[in-house]
Amino acid sequence: MRLLISFAALFLSVVLLQLGTGGVAPLDALSGVALGFSAAEIGSLGSAHFLGFFIGCWWAPRLMGTVGHSRAFAAFTAAGTIGLIAHMMIVDPLAWAVLRLASGACVAGCYTVIEAWLQAKVTNETRGRAMGIYRIVDIGGSLGAQLVIGILSPAAYFSYNLLALLCCAALLPVTVSRAEQPAMPAAPRLRPALAWVRSPLAAIGVVVAGVTGAAFRMVGPLYGIEVGLSADRIALFLAAYVVGGAIAQFPAGWLADRFDRRHVLVGLSVAATLSCAATIALSGMGAAGIYLAAAIFGATTMPIYSVATAHAHDFADSSERVELSAALMFLYAIGAIASPLIASTLIARYGASAMFVFISLAHLMLLAFGLVRMRARPAPGARTPYVYTPRTSFLVGRLFGRNRDGG
Repeated sequence: MRLLISFAALFLSVVLLQLGTGGVAPLDALSGVALGFSAAEIGSLGSAHFLGFFIGCWWAPRLMGTVGHSRAFAAFTAAGTIGLIAHMMIVDPLAWAVLRLASGACVAGCYTVIEAWLQAKVTNETRGRAMGIYRIVDIGGSLGAQLVIGILSPAAYFSYNLLALLCCAALLPVTVSRAEQPAMPAAPRLRPALAWVRSPLAAIGVVVAGVTGAAFRMVGPLYGIEVGLSADRIALFLAAYVVGGAIAQFPAGWLADRFDRRHVLVGLSVAATLSCAATIALSGMGAAGIYLAAAIFGATTMPIYSVATAHAHDFADSSERVELSAALMFLYAIGAIASPLIASTLIARYGASAMFVFISLAHLMLLAFGLVRMRARPAPGARTPYVYTPRTSFLVGRLFGRNRDGG
């Protein structure tokens, strides 16, 4: 218990970081509309965020090795704070894209530091409880970040300053903690081909997960505006997606541990395609129908990343866990970088429903590829346990690796 209490500073930093940086995507979308940005320009902000996220994932372990955990965390937090607070000083879509590079790097870098710290401090006895609390804190912070949008005015100094203050406050728990900094873990080699070699289906699955999640989180507010939601209702729309996805992790994990994971991925792809159609159909049935559709959409799409990664790890040994997780995260980031710009362009040209047509096509591709892969080779004999995997850093594989090996 004492060890878990010592993690309180790290968990508090996670919450503050989520509240500060997790709300910038919907706020940017709403502000962009208010300021007259085009849909493509708003989508480019989401793409820039995930490009910065990838840069932060790659750079953070190397920076920690040079300056240490606390200083690296301070540097990334400062970058994120600058990226938030400068929004209303330079009102230009290209400038905002550069600022979103900074906020994306901040998210990845700070999570890398926190996860490296947690990995060094947990033991086999405390790992299960610590990781359970970490998941709850991460989801709770993400949910709070969506809800806070309902009380912020678009394109206002106060709104961005408040997010910047929350991001900056994430510094305090880590920097004033008396806990000794751990030794720096080795940075994982980035070998994207490893994911394809171990499981082509898992590789395609995480790309589709990146396409889906990034499009909804970054461009979803544009869809909400198009179907008539106000800013406070858009916050509930995004929150419903997070809640639906969080609840679905439990049944998805139960199914993934008891049945062929390829069948589960195919089933989720079918359900995701149907949920896209339901979202379009329910868009004219008032706010309650739109919230319900968002929750169903989250429930059918958010577990895909964790099921795909579990399937990939079924074909790997314990020595490959970290590099395989990093490779899967890289592929997720590739899908996430491309999709916001594509989705926003489609919305501008064809209307709000085009985003969900685009997402459904991605899931139909995953469905078809899954059916092909079922004929290519049998399911693995021994399987790793299903683990809900946050999409936070290249080091997350080290943090959750022992859960897969039963440690």
